[in-house]
Amino acid sequence: MVDKNMVVYPAIFSKDDDFIFVRIPDIDGGLTQGSDLIDAVKMAEDAIGILLEDKVEYPTPTNIDELQLTKGETAALIPVDLAAYRRKHSKTVRKSVTIPDYLDRIAKEQKINVSGVLTEALKLRLGV
Repeated sequence: MVDKNMVVYPAIFSKDDDFIFVRIPDIDGGLTQGSDLIDAVKMAEDAIGILLEDKVEYPTPTNIDELQLTKGETAALIPVDLAAYRRKHSKTVRKSVTIPDYLDRIAKEQKINVSGVLTEALKLRLGV
């Protein structure tokens, strides 16, 4: 079974004197940098998470073997669990919702968190 929230994109790394630059060619705006290789990989993961956090359809990743690299560039695959990224980085927002009075009373009696139920329903409906 394919996990829709798990994505893997190729990233292209190049180094200058001070930084390692990262380009994620399949994602618009997919540029970042790191102070060393580990930092650059972490920044690539973060860039992918930020750029796809509010999406339900993701760009198709290029096969790493099909990348056109220039001298001094290397490529690596960067996996990101978008569900975990969203849990860790997303803030909550207050929404005013309207529900039937009888459902509100039953939910209160059963100590059901309506916001939690709404969040679960939206995740299920949106497939995220």
